[in-house]
Amino acid sequence: MTWIPFVCLAAGIAIGVQKLSGRVLKAIDMITDVALVALMLNIGLNIGSNSEIMGNLIGIGFNCVCISLCAIAFSVIATVMVEKTVLPLDKSCAGLHNEKGIGADEGGEKPRSALVWIMPGSIVAGVLAGMFLMPPDLTYILDYSLIGSLIVLYAGVGVSQGANKEVFRYVRILGLRILFLPAGIFVGSVAGGLIAGLLLDVPLYIPVLSASGMSFYSITGAYMSQVYGIEIGTYGFIVNVMREFFTVLLLPLLIKISKGSPIAGGASGNMDTMLAPVTKFVGTELGLVTLFTGTVLTFLVPIVLPVFYNIFNMFY
Repeated sequence: MTWIPFVCLAAGIAIGVQKLSGRVLKAIDMITDVALVALMLNIGLNIGSNSEIMGNLIGIGFNCVCISLCAIAFSVIATVMVEKTVLPLDKSCAGLHNEKGIGADEGGEKPRSALVWIMPGSIVAGVLAGMFLMPPDLTYILDYSLIGSLIVLYAGVGVSQGANKEVFRYVRILGLRILFLPAGIFVGSVAGGLIAGLLLDVPLYIPVLSASGMSFYSITGAYMSQVYGIEIGTYGFIVNVMREFFTVLLLPLLIKISKGSPIAGGASGNMDTMLAPVTKFVGTELGLVTLFTGTVLTFLVPIVLPVFYNIFNMFY
C-alpha cells in the first residue's frame, strides 16, 4: 500500500504534463470528485461496520473526541507559527502567481462548494449504512473499494499537478524549509495530547500516544493494543479515525486560518486518504507538499510510539 500513492501520482503527472484540453481536464476533475465521495463513504462504512469501534465509542467517545480535536487544534497552531516565521506558504504562493502576472486569488485550485457538505455528509451516511445495512460477510469488499478509490484519486491529483507545472517550481522555492511543516505538526499533536490529558484527567500516556498517531490509526491502535491491552488500544484507533473525520468536517474553516492548516489536520493521512480532500482546499501548488508531509509523518509514527511508551513506562 505504501507504494501506491507514488506510482499513481507519477502516472498522473506523466499524463498531466501532456497538453490536455480544458474539456479533458474538467472530465478528469469530475471523476476525481466522484472517487473522493466514494472514499468518504468507504471510510464511513469501515467505521460503522466495525463492531469493536462502535461498541467502545459510547464508553470512551467523549475522551476520544477531545483528544482528536486538541491534536488538530495544536497542530494548526504550531503550523501557523511555522508559516509566520520560516515557511510563509501564502507569500511564496502569491509571489509565484505574481511572477506569472495574475492575482494570488486566481491561482490554485478552488474548492468546490458542494464538496464542503458532501464529504462529511458521505462519511456520516457511510457510518449509518455500515451500522444497519452492511452484511458482516461482505466487509472484505471495503478493502478493494478503498484501494480503487485511492488509485483514481492519486492519479487525478497527479494529472492536476502535471498540468500545473508551477507545482514543481513552488516545491523548489520552499526547499528544505518544507521539513518544518511536518515537524510543527508533530510537536502540535504531542502538545495537544498533553493538554487533552490534563483537561480530561486521564493517564497522560493514553492521549499522548493516541495523538502521536497523527491519523495513522492502524499502526497506533495495533501498537497501543499490544503494549497496553485492547481497551487502551481502542483509544489509539478511534482518536485517529476521528482525526480524519474532523479534518474533513473542518476543512472550510481550516483553509480560512492558513494555507498549511488543512495539511496540519490531515497529518500522516495526507499520504493516503487525506491527500485528495486536503489538496482540493489548499490548491494544486501544495499537492506535493501535502504528500511529502504525510509521507514524513507516516514513517515517523512507528518510531515515536515506542519512544513515548518507554518514556511513560518510567513513570507509570
